[in-house]
Amino acid sequence: AYLNPYLGGMIAVAESARNVVCVGAEPVAITNCLNFGNPYDPEVYYQFKEAIRGMGDACRTLETPVTGGNVSFHNQSRNHAIFPTPTIGMLGLIDDVTKITGSGFRANGDVIMILGNTKRQELGGSEYVKQLTGKILGDAPMLDIDEEKRLQHTTLKAIRTGLIHSAHDCSDGGLAIALAEKAINSVGSLGAEIKSEFGNTATQLFGEMQSRIVVSVQPEHVDSLKLLCTENNVDCIEIGTVVIDNFTLGSIK
Repeated sequence: AYLNPYLGGMIAVAESARNVVCVGAEPVAITNCLNFGNPYDPEVYYQFKEAIRGMGDACRTLETPVTGGNVSFHNQSRNHAIFPTPTIGMLGLIDDVTKITGSGFRANGDVIMILGNTKRQELGGSEYVKQLTGKILGDAPMLDIDEEKRLQHTTLKAIRTGLIHSAHDCSDGGLAIALAEKAINSVGSLGAEIKSEFGNTATQLFGEMQSRIVVSVQPEHVDSLKLLCTENNVDCIEIGTVVIDNFTLGSIK
């Protein structure tokens, strides 16, 4: 997001909307808190302008108007400004509180699937890279906002029709972190067994690619969910199974 503030602005809105969708709520509006350095610095001004442009394009596509917000400038020391930080608060609407879901696994034997982007492989700007190098390296992950809108629409429909047992965004820390959080938040001592082809590389496990949601689905609902995804031009793949007292990512336990 630091090297491409336009993408950073789009991602801030898209991730917020995606997290709202994962509980079964329809994103309807945002508020924001925009934190930047000295706007008289040309680089900081460029960051600010491009982040707002990215936020605006994302909001128009996702149909989430900006209801308000604030801007904080001059966030810096003598040596450098903070990273550009567009923070988004997303408002979601739940029509029926009986048709919502959580992030944790709910039933042994459920099929674990990834909905959305299954093709791009990126490590840039990830927490994994920062932990390895101690530096923030690489650009923000790519985001196709139209693909994002289709994913959110499909996931929300699947939740509201009872096809999905649990849903969790996996762009914060990557697939491995999302699966671990799903296990931690599960009903009982549930974990995951992920097929070896989805747990062999750091990019697969820790890449923070956008427009992906990890879901767990009852076996009898898998075909219906695949059909819904096909109808809405959303990729989906099976990557593993919910199990009791075990957590295996490919060959890693």
